[in-house]
Amino acid sequence: MPAYQVKHETIAVGGALYLIRSLLDLRQYSDPLGEAARAGISTASWPLFGQLWPSARILAAAMQTFDLRGKRVLEIGAGLALASLVIHSRAGDMVVSDYHPLSRVFLKENLLLNRLGPLEYQTGNWEGSNPGLGLFNLIIGSDVLYERQQASQLAGFIDRHAAPAAEVIIVDPDRGNRAGFCREMVSRGYRYSGRRAASFLENGDRFKGCFLTFTGATTLQCS
Repeated sequence: MPAYQVKHETIAVGGALYLIRSLLDLRQYSDPLGEAARAGISTASWPLFGQLWPSARILAAAMQTFDLRGKRVLEIGAGLALASLVIHSRAGDMVVSDYHPLSRVFLKENLLLNRLGPLEYQTGNWEGSNPGLGLFNLIIGSDVLYERQQASQLAGFIDRHAAPAAEVIIVDPDRGNRAGFCREMVSRGYRYSGRRAASFLENGDRFKGCFLTFTGATTLQCS
């Protein structure tokens, strides 16, 4: 038995239903082998991976109809990887990445719960080289701009794993750090566009945030 508690939720995404195993709440913590501590994950941030955040639902809904033809896809900071499950269910060429030692465990459980086959998982260290990860035509993420100092690390990680003409889609719940991240991406030669996300989730909850999309080389500036 794990030292943390979990719950199961049925999540609607574009008319499809997904059964998701997540942490019971934000008070859960278990690191008996010290894996999270060695990775620099604090006790306060430890349970964040195991929550199904609103931005993840917005991203998953977008991936339900996104054109995946010819695209190798990477989800960064995936957490419970709902968007990856959606893409995988559509037979997309999908790789899941996260830095949390339990993200892989929860992914395996949720694949089984939804009767989906195995899905490739790679530990994603934004500060490291990740030589086995490779290049991707589409890189997606949700609510990954939660710490100001990570803007350069994240932009660098994305740039190292973006194939030529890759598209990057980030759902940001207006945390206030996107301007710095946009500047980092633009400085690396990416073109930026942004649009507001839907104001409501499929369960009726309100959402305030936007889609950040990056492609090709340009000199546009972010606001």
